[in-house]
Amino acid sequence: MKPRQFTSLAYNSLDEFIYGKSPNPVTCKNGMVIGGGTLYPEINFTLPNMQVTNETLMEVLDTYHDIITGVLTKAHELHAPGVVVEYETLPEFTYNPAWGIQVHRILRDTMREFEVKHGLKSVIRMTPNDVREFNRPPIMRSGRYFNNMLDVFDTTAKEGADILSIESTGGKEINDEAIINVDLKTSIFALGVLGARDMAFLWQHISNIARANGVISGGDSACGFANTAMVLAERKYIPKVFAAVLRATVTPRALVALEYGAVGPSKDCAYENLYLKAITGTPISMEGKSAACAHFSPIGNIAAACTDLWSNESVQQIKLLSGFAPEVSMEQLVYDCRLMNKAAEKGQAVFMRDLLTESDCYLDPQAYILRPDVAFRIAEEIVKTQDAFSRTVNTARLSLDILSDAVKNKELVIDDRELKYIDILREQVDEIPEDEEEFIAEMLKEVDADKFIPEEYGL
Repeated sequence: MKPRQFTSLAYNSLDEFIYGKSPNPVTCKNGMVIGGGTLYPEINFTLPNMQVTNETLMEVLDTYHDIITGVLTKAHELHAPGVVVEYETLPEFTYNPAWGIQVHRILRDTMREFEVKHGLKSVIRMTPNDVREFNRPPIMRSGRYFNNMLDVFDTTAKEGADILSIESTGGKEINDEAIINVDLKTSIFALGVLGARDMAFLWQHISNIARANGVISGGDSACGFANTAMVLAERKYIPKVFAAVLRATVTPRALVALEYGAVGPSKDCAYENLYLKAITGTPISMEGKSAACAHFSPIGNIAAACTDLWSNESVQQIKLLSGFAPEVSMEQLVYDCRLMNKAAEKGQAVFMRDLLTESDCYLDPQAYILRPDVAFRIAEEIVKTQDAFSRTVNTARLSLDILSDAVKNKELVIDDRELKYIDILREQVDEIPEDEEEFIAEMLKEVDADKFIPEEYGL
């Protein structure tokens, strides 16, 4: 497959860069248009604490039926204009594709029933868990884990899945230690070299499956990279500045999925979606304050500023005072979307976007880097070159400059102990040679050779 090239932004004006609307909307088989002017809720859920075995499988299936019935009932009661359901498989459902496929059938059949009986339109995003990393070191391009993952994609696509997505893990085995060590140079190797190569390989397969079955090739997520850094920064294990830079620096890796056939909506936990939307005009999903059951973050409002789907990330089927947690999440998402859609209907989408932005962006570097105007600057830098390595290096360098200028202009609050890391990280980036092959040769000598197999990345 010949990769698509992106050489300019999809927007002529920042005022066009708003939530609920994208230059390249996606139309689903039932007529729902994502990015066509309406912001939709995207619900994600998982099991309570329980074992998934042959002995418990019927209980597992019954639980998923209860969850989907509950969330769709709540969406119908609250007059949701449509719903996206993300089914993110547990590892056990990718180890055993037949189990994951059974769950998909239950969800899909119940969704169709609600559409027929109640007129509630819904689409399902199928997200198999990337279990390739369960081999140590990971085997990325062959073997049982890889083949089972593709089986889940292919069979569920044949049986009615609407959107195919994944949180791929190529390069994560190197990046995990880099995050702990605040080692941006190694993260750039993991993202711009290993991750980008894995994305090109993997997304050709996913997009081919989508094309063969007439479904949508959605997008990826750097959750295991940037979101891991965000959570560790919130716990004060690593600097927030590093997490903020990594947030933008994962974008060239993520863009590879769209170069190889993905058309959106990209996954909710991929905050890099903001930059992808600026570059490609494809619709995106995001998560923020209404995902607090899954994880805390400093970007609760700003994440919604330009999104096309608004997600809760994930929540377990546990009983709260009002009802089960997935139903609670659905109510929160529907009301969030209702407010934002009404603002857009009254011509106030830009005003609402700016309120969401300014309520967060000055208080944390991870929020500041997600400002729509900052996203345009980063996106413009990315499209200046066409290879993932130089894009990744340039994005890291520009992100540091943006944060440094924000501090100097008193537009951003950063703890004094964090300020030194801007210079430390800049020095790390400056050590990287301009030539990718030279960089690869250098890093192959530095990284732990027991943690990854170069041949699995075409090296």
